[in-house]
Amino acid sequence: MLFESQIHDLKMIWPWSRIPREQAALRAIVEQQRRIMNSEEVAQQSAAIMAQLEQMSSFREAQTVLLYYPIHNEVDLRPLLTKYEGQKTFLLPVTHRSSMEARPYEGEDMMRKGHFGVPEPQTQTWRGPIDLILVPGVVFDQHCHRIGRGGGYYDKFLAKHHKSKKIGVCYSFQLKKHTIPHLIRDQKMDRVITPQLSIG
Repeated sequence: MLFESQIHDLKMIWPWSRIPREQAALRAIVEQQRRIMNSEEVAQQSAAIMAQLEQMSSFREAQTVLLYYPIHNEVDLRPLLTKYEGQKTFLLPVTHRSSMEARPYEGEDMMRKGHFGVPEPQTQTWRGPIDLILVPGVVFDQHCHRIGRGGGYYDKFLAKHHKSKKIGVCYSFQLKKHTIPHLIRDQKMDRVITPQLSIG
């Protein structure tokens, strides 16, 4: 019979327990890099990403697009909300204790701070298909793997919407050449866009 300390030691050497710790360490480093960006850098690089996105058929042909409300200097895609108003249905995520849903964006007047203090639309849950999901992340790699904020909200949501096109957006320093640590449940992107390139 194994003692509790022995069980703990075994868990520490099993690969599935090592990966979350490696993800957390990488997440902490890259998040710090992103948080020290200034507003001008965020705006310029976000605009470069949106310019690439607008040339893609997956965006041009999408009728329903889920994007996100940026925090801590994440890529800011909000200009798309006004530029394509009336042409596309935009959705934003709403998080609950252990899940995430999508709701239509109907203007800033309908936004309220949600579970993590992030503005969320106070509209009805979207039940229809989603053509394109624009996904934030802390770290991506050349194989379109993704490390998020650590809550698993997007991974669960994306698993349910496997037919939707998934595009990750990030700054160049967030895209790693080496394969980042990932688990089976971590959802891959179909494509990743940085200000300079797109892969996938």
